[in-house]
Amino acid sequence: MMRWLTRMLLAGLVGLLAALVAGGWFYREVSSPLPLAGERVEFHVAPGSGLRAAAREIAGAGIAFEPWMLVALGRLLRAEGAIKAGSYEAGRGITLLGLLEKLTSGDVTQAEIAFIEGWTFRQMRARLDAHPDLRHDSKDWSDAELMRRLGAESADETSPEGWFFPDTYLFVKRSGDVELLARARRAMRRHLEREWERRARALPTATPYQALILASIVEKETGLDADRPLVAAVFHNRLRLGMLLQSDPTVIYGLGENFDGNLKKRDLAADTPYNTYVRGGLPPTPIAMPGLASLRAALHPAPSQALYFVARGDGSSQFSTTLDEHNRAVNRYQRGGR
Repeated sequence: MMRWLTRMLLAGLVGLLAALVAGGWFYREVSSPLPLAGERVEFHVAPGSGLRAAAREIAGAGIAFEPWMLVALGRLLRAEGAIKAGSYEAGRGITLLGLLEKLTSGDVTQAEIAFIEGWTFRQMRARLDAHPDLRHDSKDWSDAELMRRLGAESADETSPEGWFFPDTYLFVKRSGDVELLARARRAMRRHLEREWERRARALPTATPYQALILASIVEKETGLDADRPLVAAVFHNRLRLGMLLQSDPTVIYGLGENFDGNLKKRDLAADTPYNTYVRGGLPPTPIAMPGLASLRAALHPAPSQALYFVARGDGSSQFSTTLDEHNRAVNRYQRGGR
């Protein structure tokens, strides 16, 4: 009996020592820096991936470890079901413990993209298509198909022009471009709705979409914030009086790829839906992405009777209430007269 107890105690001690040795080895392995294929390694965990699939993806990306060890560590710490999808980045010194912490905390890498005030939708889409960190799901869609997929229902949203808010957007790498476009569209709708609710009274723009169109013209006519409300006032005054808007940027937009950078007299006479020298009222769609300052100017024009403006050459504009005053301003600032 004593011999049996002695053998059992010895076996238990050996097992305990083996477990301690194995535990020490395992702890050393999971807390030691892992070899990397470069200074930084990027990897992506797809939605719905389990820890085993994530471990294989990470090892395949260039971090040297046995995938089973990360799986075992996740089970030991009861973190198997807590990993989060997304794009990640690991640098020198990363350990298996550090990898698991990244995966469970969602420490994903982010990229950014900037949409600039005054850009057309064509420019915006070109930037999207060229971005290396986006998934280009919409690349082959027509504009109409894109708007339909984004949930556009009204006739005002048939064209995508103007419906996306210019801003810098952060996103998880390998996100879809449609998701990003949806964010920019929601932002524009939110800003437009808020500014429309706060609009000045008795404006000739009867709908939020007309205000968006006018804001896009204001955006293209001046880059000076102080001048935007005055530019908007000129166009509001012209609309009230039934005058032609005579905005060069609308003509240029209507010319599209045919515009060579030099607006000619024959261009001003060409009859297109966007030529506000020959067609009354607003053009049929916005001509660019207006920023918040232009939206506010279009819905809160300056208290002015001006009907004309001309660029001074320094970024600002000279505003006039009569044609004679305007002609003198043109002679002074555009033709070098006195």
